[in-house]
Parts: sequence; C-alpha cells; structure tokens
Amino acid sequence: MQADSDFENGSLKTCDYYSRNTKKHLQYRVLMKKKDIIGKALLDFQQGNYTEDIITETSISEEDTLPLPYFFRSYDEMPPIEQKALQLARGKVLDVGCGAGSHALYLQCEKKLEVTAIDTSPGAVEVCRERGVKQVLVQDVMQYDNEKFDTVLLLMNGLGICGRLKNISGFLNHLRTLLRPGGQILLDSSDIIYMFDGDDDGGRWIPSYPDYYGEIEFQMRYKKEQSNNFPWLYADYNTLQNAAISNGFGCELILEGAHYDYLARLQDIPG
Repeated sequence: MQADSDFENGSLKTCDYYSRNTKKHLQYRVLMKKKDIIGKALLDFQQGNYTEDIITETSISEEDTLPLPYFFRSYDEMPPIEQKALQLARGKVLDVGCGAGSHALYLQCEKKLEVTAIDTSPGAVEVCRERGVKQVLVQDVMQYDNEKFDTVLLLMNGLGICGRLKNISGFLNHLRTLLRPGGQILLDSSDIIYMFDGDDDGGRWIPSYPDYYGEIEFQMRYKKEQSNNFPWLYADYNTLQNAAISNGFGCELILEGAHYDYLARLQDIPG
C-alpha cells in the first residue's frame, strides 16, 4: 500500500497506538505490489469482520502487530505531525497512499478542499469509496500524470515509496510534475538510527549491506496470507534536505515528533 477513525459515525475508540512503542513507527506506511494484504484487512474492518490485526516483520526488527483501527483514526486521534500536515494542506490536494481515507476525509469534509486520493491497493480504494471519499483511484503515483495540484500529501512515511535512496531523485522530480506553480509537497519520515545498537562511544552499530541504514525490507501477514519481501525507505531529515536541494527544491523542517519522526515541506525553486 502506498502505504497507509470511523470518521463519519464516530464509532472508533481512542487509539493510543502511535505512542505505545517507538518501533511501531516502522509499520505505518507500507507498499504492497503483488498481494493486497492491507486492502483485505481494511475491507474486513470496514465491513464489520475485524477479528485480527496485521503482523509485520522487517530486516531490522522482529514480528510486531499493526492494529487495523489505527488506519480509521479521527483527526483528534492522529499524531501532531499528521494534524499539522492537514492544517497546512491547501488548494487542490493529491493524497498519495490514501489507505483507509482518513486524511482525505478530513480535508474533504472539514476543510472543504478538492481531494484526489490514490493508492495501489484496490481494497483500500474500495474502503475509501465506502467511507465517502469522492475522488479515489487505484493508482501508482509514479504512473500518475493526469492533473496538477497545490498540495501533494504523503503521510504515514510517504517517502518510503522510493524503496531505495538511489530512487529519491526520480521520485522527487516526478512529484514536481504534479505541482501547480507555488505548490507544496508535505511528507513525513523518520530517522531510524535509534533502531540500531549503540556502543560505548555513543556511536551505532550499523550493518554494511544496505547503501543507507534507512533502507529496510518489509514482510506482512494477515490471516493465512503472507507478502513477499519489499523495500521501504526511511530518511533522516538531513538526507532528505540534501536530496531536495540537489534536485532544485527548497526543504523546510515543519515539525519534529516524539519518535524520531518529522514533517517536511518541499517547494520547487524556480530556475
């Protein structure tokens, strides 16, 4: 899922999942290319068949649980970084990796903005439609070039879609083609350096096999179905800023979270 509250009827109980365990931040945004595991899980939850959560495992962590109610959170249940991003969203908005549609619904219903929501998960898109998102498509953002927007929104670690650091230039340059003049990209990511063991000198033991320590492999399981491994990227802010500047973007650190996460805004620098 470009990955990623029962908003209208208020039936969801308060979810404190975000603050319980910093390692769970790894789970919030995931990309499923072959098996629509998240889509099936979200549909089960939406249609009243919620019996279990998604199990995730990464190349740097053991099995953990990704609770389905988190995808259905209300604005008040969202972490401050997501709330701030929604506050800053303006004009015509593209919500990339819309998941169950909680961000799109807030922008559409509360801020009265024109929102196009996209996700590679057919199940997630069906959930968005059932919840009332007006314009939602099964679409990979890298193949999307239909319209231009004032805000491109990538939450729940939207930068992860890159998969690898070497892909970030192509990713950012494609997003540029989706922006209207003066448009903005709002995205969040995390510095996952805290996931690695420290040494006596204050350094970190980082494996040498990835090109960058924020490149990890994900695997997911729901009920009896298991995904293949797939890559996901977490970038510290300095790495994102360097990539943005080298590709002609201004990069602004908007807000830092409590779990090594942050919200950034990128804007094209006319050249």
